[in-house]
Amino acid sequence: MKRWKVAVVICAIATCASLLLAGCNSQEYKPPAKDQTVPAAALGQNGTLRVGVDASHAPLAGKPADNPSADIIGIDVDVARYLADQMGLKVEIVDVGNDPAAALDGGKVDVVLGVDASEDDGTYWKSEPYLVTGVALFGTSTESSVPTLDSKPKIAAQGSTTSSWRVTNLFGDGSLVTQNNLKAAFEAMNSGTARYVASDAVVGTYVAHVNGYNEKIVALLEDPNGFCAAVASNNTDLQGAVASAINKLTSGGIIEIIESQWLGEPLKLDSITVVKSQAANTTPATTTSSASSASASAASASSASASASSASAESAQ
Repeated sequence: MKRWKVAVVICAIATCASLLLAGCNSQEYKPPAKDQTVPAAALGQNGTLRVGVDASHAPLAGKPADNPSADIIGIDVDVARYLADQMGLKVEIVDVGNDPAAALDGGKVDVVLGVDASEDDGTYWKSEPYLVTGVALFGTSTESSVPTLDSKPKIAAQGSTTSSWRVTNLFGDGSLVTQNNLKAAFEAMNSGTARYVASDAVVGTYVAHVNGYNEKIVALLEDPNGFCAAVASNNTDLQGAVASAINKLTSGGIIEIIESQWLGEPLKLDSITVVKSQAANTTPATTTSSASSASASAASASSASASASSASAESAQ
């Protein structure tokens, strides 16, 4: 058959296929609703899981910079939808800021996401981490060296954050290149003003991804921790349901899908070198992170949330 005839056949098949898909679109598919698995008494509003997030902490939660009246979106919103779906519930997202205890004690929400796993607050129950993070040291795609104290590395970080404190604690004040925001820190590295960037691993990966920086994590400046879900300490029914759903989220590959949507790829911190405190003129004491890599969930990652163009979310560390 001549090429032009082949082309005609291919076009005809494509046209038929498009017509077939169009016909299918006229019949909306709705998956069957799941039965509610949580007692009504465990919820503030029966049939609905009210989930608290910190809407100032992109990419966990926030609003698009160009549309502040839009709904809150982010990693935690996708996680919340997954948890609610597993329990056969609708979901309501509530901005509770960074005070999970007050939100839970006041009955404002049933669950709070984005809670620091390292926080020692006995007033509420915490799940296992669903997302691993930690203060990370980013380098360019060609960077392979883990800095030492005697190398006097220049490390850019947003001022007044845990990341900037870790830099001065490990490498001294002379190594810190203070920037107003995280995007500026990455620009300082790419311009040669600094060799590395220090940031929360999740936030830094997100900022690099949405701004098109080709960076990678070369080390961690602390042992990895993570983000958990919090539930009132006396709500054991809901605790069990949340624990079960988060186990499915992290063990079934769902969190990896969510991370890929927001960060470009799942975070893998389990084999990253951890820089420990060090004495002058010595190589740093290091270990290999044993953190299990928490990875992702499905859903709506439309238009990279809360565009951390200035990445003020870094200050939430």
